[in-house]
Amino acid sequence: MNSESKLSQTANSPFTMDDFAKALEKHDYQFQKGQVVHGKVFQLDHDGAYVDIGGKSSAFLPRDEASLRAVTDLSEVLPLQEEMQFLIIRDQDAEGQVTLSRKQLEIQHIWERLAEMQENAQTVQVRVMGVNKGGVTVDILSLRGFIPRSHLAERDNLEALKGQNLTVGFLEINKNTNKLILSQRLATRSSNFSLLELGQLVEGKVTGIKPFGVFVDLNGMGALLHIKQVSQKFIDSLEKVFQVGQPIKAVIIDLDEGKGRVALSTRVLENFPGEVLENFDEVMASAEARANRANNKASE
Repeated sequence: MNSESKLSQTANSPFTMDDFAKALEKHDYQFQKGQVVHGKVFQLDHDGAYVDIGGKSSAFLPRDEASLRAVTDLSEVLPLQEEMQFLIIRDQDAEGQVTLSRKQLEIQHIWERLAEMQENAQTVQVRVMGVNKGGVTVDILSLRGFIPRSHLAERDNLEALKGQNLTVGFLEINKNTNKLILSQRLATRSSNFSLLELGQLVEGKVTGIKPFGVFVDLNGMGALLHIKQVSQKFIDSLEKVFQVGQPIKAVIIDLDEGKGRVALSTRVLENFPGEVLENFDEVMASAEARANRANNKASE
């Protein structure tokens, strides 16, 4: 049999409906839960929308999966015949139909955006929605977040925070466990850090005294005045020089935003060793001129 007759025989072979079904299956997409697909809404009804995503069967999007926001008219968020992205949230049923969501896709994009903001050390505005023993719950881009009491500026009257907008930074983001832990203190620190620089004279209050140094509050941000940076003269006890709540001026000698550390010095303000110990008030009164002199000397 020559090649021409073979071709003729093939062309005349019957192509059954079973063959057609098998051909469709061979070229059909294998859709899976968690997959993002493109499609067009072709029908809307009270329960949701039917979407053509290129499969054997149309996909279905339930009404409550149409959007993160409340929807009264589905056509506002699911316009007919307009190509959109969807997230598959349920595998194919017996008829080959998958279930889609726009709402879950929006949530996925929000998690990705928040992770990027955390990586870039950005802050975000949140609204306080509720209060519990450990802190406050907040709305953050339509997701639920939590700020521990220890990371709030106002820790005593949490009820007063309800309905307020707060600027926060990120402590922990975990999409798998839906965990969003935030910090108002972190945002304040980040904001304050942008205003600080080496050699700058700052004002604060003593918040704690330890054998190794003095802790100072700089408008909500902690700093350390190490015992070796208090004076050019040896000090046997910091409690003889400072007391909690005492105002203090000092020069920034080191900044580490990543670790949240600010190192201070009053030693550089002295005209002679021990001046801070002998005449603290006078050193503080002329601190600005002394800091300028110290900076000029350092740049020479």
